[in-house]
Amino acid sequence: MEVLFFGSLIDETSISNIQVDTVSDTNELIQILCKRYPGLGSVKYFIAVNEKMVQGNTALNLNDTVALMPPFSGG
Repeated sequence: MEVLFFGSLIDETSISNIQVDTVSDTNELIQILCKRYPGLGSVKYFIAVNEKMVQGNTALNLNDTVALMPPFSGG
């Protein structure tokens, strides 16, 4: 699956996207990403799966696209 990073999260990871092998849900994905990029553990972000914002643990499939986005404000 593809994981996309936006805004200040690119500063934390030094990349804008990564391919991740099989993970079952967003909790497992976040654990993997925080081990690989420890700075993610100290910042706030939203998670979207296939362009839909999710809250709580969400099941993932191999072909999903997951986006991690910093908080944003609209106008």
